[in-house]
Amino acid sequence: MNRTIFISNVTIVNYDQEFIGDLFIREGKIEQLGQDLQVEADIYLDGTSKNWIVMPGFIDMHIHGSAGFDMMDATEEALRGMARSLVKEGTTSYLPTTITQQVDAIEAALKNVGEFVNNEDEAEILGIHVEGPYISTKWAGAQPVGHITEPSIEQFRKWQKLSGNRIKQVTVAPEVAGGFEFVQAMSKEGIVVSIGHSDATSEEVEKAVHLGARQATHLYNQMRPFHHREPGIVGSVLMEERMQVEIIVDYIHSHTKAVNVAFRLKGAEGIILITDAMRAKGLAYGEYDLGGQTVHVTEKGAHLSSGALAGSILTMDQALRNMKQSTNCSLKELVSMSSTNAAKQLKLPHKGYIGEGFDADLVILDMELNIQKTICRGKIVFEN
Repeated sequence: MNRTIFISNVTIVNYDQEFIGDLFIREGKIEQLGQDLQVEADIYLDGTSKNWIVMPGFIDMHIHGSAGFDMMDATEEALRGMARSLVKEGTTSYLPTTITQQVDAIEAALKNVGEFVNNEDEAEILGIHVEGPYISTKWAGAQPVGHITEPSIEQFRKWQKLSGNRIKQVTVAPEVAGGFEFVQAMSKEGIVVSIGHSDATSEEVEKAVHLGARQATHLYNQMRPFHHREPGIVGSVLMEERMQVEIIVDYIHSHTKAVNVAFRLKGAEGIILITDAMRAKGLAYGEYDLGGQTVHVTEKGAHLSSGALAGSILTMDQALRNMKQSTNCSLKELVSMSSTNAAKQLKLPHKGYIGEGFDADLVILDMELNIQKTICRGKIVFEN
């Protein structure tokens, strides 16, 4: 049974408002929001003199693993391990993300998520992000080249069925054979189509957007770069208002000035902060596995032996602190980039906002944006 929670005298921040007030939570939902609320609750959290900030819980749309676990392990234990570790960084919901791999490995991972039921002390799985195998061999990055294939609408529909209709996002290179047809078909089926690991020209990006593509996977990384005579994917998505861009703000995947360029051109409403983390997140430096490849994790990030970046070990709370440091953005803008934009992309009417009737997915932070408490669907699941 969910206990009632009363949070008082805190700075409540949404993408469109910021005020000092109170929150009353019952049965996993925000029941009352205001100032000087008079309610009785099982748990009282008083922010007086603590300078607490309350934001909607973070939504990570692109994450492979954490705490020694990977979505591709295709076990219940892996999904539980990830979900329990993510709440420590303020992530209350996420899309576990596949990697290019042999078909049976992808199918096992999809089926595993399809059968998974969240416990109440875990970050909630909102669906699946399929990254690869429908990508460009030229921009494979850490995606195993040997398993890259042309997009197949038929195969993808089979995968969607296997997953229990839980696939919400797909990363694709639209310029490869069958790519444009795939973009159009999947967009019509309500899936967020994200351009990534792609060599698309500016013109091809324009065509993909016309056919329904609405996102770019980890901006700047593994995509045709900007050139003044061929703006490529980078130039095109930065200028295209219909496109959201994922960014990994760890200062390894993107220079602080590159982050700032994106922020100035897209604004907070056009950016989605992601971690793209792999299983080494939260663990000691050393050697780990990603898609059957050895990844060397050091203070310089996660790399294959070839030197290619292999995901990150970034946490969402660190991504917020880095974004704030890079751009001097406001708290409201951070809410857009860490929660609201993802909720809108995924068409989740009850997430990404602190309002009456919304899911009580909340993160309480101090003034330096360090996590103090994480609340998932009305339950305190982490306390610092």
